[in-house]
Formats: sequence, C-alpha cells, structure tokens
Amino acid sequence: MAHILLLHSVYGLRPAVSAAADRLRAAGHQVTTPDLYGLPAADTVEEGFALLEKVGRDAVLERARAAAAELPAAAVLAGFSMGAGVAGALLAERPAAAALLLLHGTGGAPESVRPGLPVQLHLADPDEYEPQDEVDEWQRAMTDAGAVVSVHRYPGPGHLYTDPDLADHDPLAAALTWDRTLAFLAGH
Repeated sequence: MAHILLLHSVYGLRPAVSAAADRLRAAGHQVTTPDLYGLPAADTVEEGFALLEKVGRDAVLERARAAAAELPAAAVLAGFSMGAGVAGALLAERPAAAALLLLHGTGGAPESVRPGLPVQLHLADPDEYEPQDEVDEWQRAMTDAGAVVSVHRYPGPGHLYTDPDLADHDPLAAALTWDRTLAFLAGH
C-alpha cells in the first residue's frame, strides 16, 4: 500500500483530516498529516485565512517539505483545498511521487509533471474557489504535460463537502469521493 502525505485545508488540522487519515489507514495505507500551522484549527474560513496569513505561506510550505522529507520518494502527495495546492507545489521537488490526490482544489504545475503521473481531483460543482473554466484549463495543461488526470465533480455540495463538521458537508458526495479515492490509491 501507499505512503501518503495528507495536507490540511486553510482551516488547519481539523478532526475531518484525522478521520480521513484513519479511513486511509484502515485501507492499509501509511498516512502522515502534519500540522502546517502549529496553531489550533479555525472554526470559519475567514479565521483560516487569517491563520494562513499569520503563519505565512512560506512557513506552511516549509512545514510540508519537512514532513515530506521523512517519507519515501514515491509517497502520494495529497491535500484538502489549500493543502491540495501545497501538495501540488511539492511535486516539483518530489518527481518520484506515486500520485497526486487533490481534494477540493487543484494543484501542481505542468512543468512539475512526469509522464504518466496519476492525478485525481475531487471538486464540488459549482465550487466558488475552483471555477469550471480554470479547472478545464488546469486539466488541459496537466494532461498536455503527460499527467493521467481524472476529475470528479459533485453537483450540489459546498466547497469542503467531505468535512462532516462544516455546513458544506454532503454525505453522499463524500462517500462517493472516498470510494473513488480508495480505488485510485489501491493502485499506488
């Protein structure tokens, strides 16, 4: 099974991230969930963005790098929303990553993609942070660079629909996301 670096959203290291890690561990994966803030998680997205500004994007990326350094080169890079972006940023430094798993946000730049890199993206439809035209452009660029991209959109739920403690939560979309995620990771 895979080693997975699972990075939290702008809210911080919430119970939903721990629950997701436990779900992945129950499927046989080894999961690392670093606290990219070193502070208690936020209760609102506005508080989350304030935490991100307080800690700083550079510090967040450095903490993610430190956690990744402890893992095998072929670890799966994964993240929720902001964490998806951070996972994508790490891809440039971890070309042997087995896969890129993006939940609630795009990540990764075409210049960081190795041919055949498996990438799976899960998004609400619509998603206020991920407009369809931008997702389409990202998908074209990643595919043109050689990634094998699968995008799954879920009509109706809010942005962080897999988090049961948020108003965005959609149990059916979350269940389907986890089924597809586990199938994706089973091959890596």
